[in-house]
Amino acid sequence: MPTSDDYINRVNRVLNLIHRDIAADLSADRLAVAATWSESHFHRRFRQVTGESVHGYIRRTRLEQAANQLMFNPDRPVIDIAEQCGFQSLSSFGRAFRQTWQMSPGRWRQQGQQRGPAPYLDDAEIAASFERIALQPLPAPQLLEFSSQAVAYVRHRGYGRSIRLAWQMLQHWAQQEGHASDRQIGLHHSNPALVPLAECRYVACLAIEDSLPRRGAISSMRIPGGLHAVFRLQGRYGELLPWLSRVQQEWLPRSGLRPRTIPAHVRYQRNQFLDSEERFELELCLPVTLG
Repeated sequence: MPTSDDYINRVNRVLNLIHRDIAADLSADRLAVAATWSESHFHRRFRQVTGESVHGYIRRTRLEQAANQLMFNPDRPVIDIAEQCGFQSLSSFGRAFRQTWQMSPGRWRQQGQQRGPAPYLDDAEIAASFERIALQPLPAPQLLEFSSQAVAYVRHRGYGRSIRLAWQMLQHWAQQEGHASDRQIGLHHSNPALVPLAECRYVACLAIEDSLPRRGAISSMRIPGGLHAVFRLQGRYGELLPWLSRVQQEWLPRSGLRPRTIPAHVRYQRNQFLDSEERFELELCLPVTLG
């Protein structure tokens, strides 16, 4: 009899397909096959696990990526961005974009950083952190090629202290299963300058040698490799999201590089969600491609 862990793992399998290539054919019938469910059962279980419909999840993910690409890729034609994010025509992209962001893609790009305060500034602690780091110089990044990395992971909704629960679950699993890994990686699927913190998607990961032969509450996947701009950062809780926002808004548009449509990730040497002083030391890794 299927368990709730089984449902989560099947939906995670689908989420991995969605985030691996958002421009791919992500029709519900194809995704249902990947989950090994009937299409009607797949729709019910996907909503049960994620809180969203399949169509709504894919649409939101594509539009968030498109908004990022328009912000951080100012010279690329809008039609190219639309196609890269999975839209079949400029007209369908324009309609969907206006419904979500209440303006056309062209106006979004023109407004740049004048759209108003970032959602993360609604959190008083993070807003204070932004004030602390606002005048500090951005560290110079290194451009590094990474190989893909197998990880065990737990998905989490929300950018806040509740992320600690995902890390504690992952640590407990690692101790039970004998996966002694100190290579902790956090995937940031959402841009907190655009998306309310409670709606942002985070993935807590531990590096492993290969995919898991059996899965319970913990799933496995591969983080894509490729070229990354790597920023070495340290600080305390509340400061990472402002740093991420500054890297994307200040450094990326002037870098001559283009962002890829896979999530940024951090490689922790000191994890603020597990550290008693809530301090971090990490490498912020931004997936990029040459212009």
